[in-house]
Amino acid sequence: MQIIHALQDWWQHQTWLEVIGVITGLLCVYLAAKNNIWNWPLAIISVGIYIFIFFKSRLYADMGLQFYFMAMNIYGWYYWSRKPADEEKTPVEGITRKETILSIISIVIFTVFLGSVLKYTPASYPYLDSFCTACSLVAQVFLARKVLENWLIWIFVDIIYVGIYIFKHLDLTAVMYAIYVAIAAMGYFDWKKEYKKQSTGYRVSDL
Repeated sequence: MQIIHALQDWWQHQTWLEVIGVITGLLCVYLAAKNNIWNWPLAIISVGIYIFIFFKSRLYADMGLQFYFMAMNIYGWYYWSRKPADEEKTPVEGITRKETILSIISIVIFTVFLGSVLKYTPASYPYLDSFCTACSLVAQVFLARKVLENWLIWIFVDIIYVGIYIFKHLDLTAVMYAIYVAIAAMGYFDWKKEYKKQSTGYRVSDL
């Protein structure tokens, strides 16, 4: 009975806004892992909700990230809808060496710059939050462009986010990101199977 009462008490401290954000967030990531274009409208709903949630939690880098996600979700929806005439879906691509190098440089620069700015604000975990934001920026671009390795970045950054949200007492969101890790792993292996079936193979690096 104590467990039941504890769960009831925990549930009463959750908000319906966060519940809806979690549900739509999980659905959009699952559909993305399944290579389903309808992940994008659900992602737009979830992102809109989390703009408000992160503002209240003073996770300003994450809040700003949601505006970027909103734009990228619209772009991803457009890009995925522009499949080749002879393809059922937009093909999965592999990351190039140039993209890898540029991504690492971008993450380092963004983390140092944004972290240095946020440390003078009430923001929680300015550098860690900025690092996760930078990784998410890169991962979202790769997701929108259907680059296979986007899922590996999401697995890495979502594990970090779980810890952040636990400390910020966003319990449902922490659970959601833990599930994201599992879905991202599923997405990686599913996309990898599809990628291997494609006759084009990995893109040749232009370096």
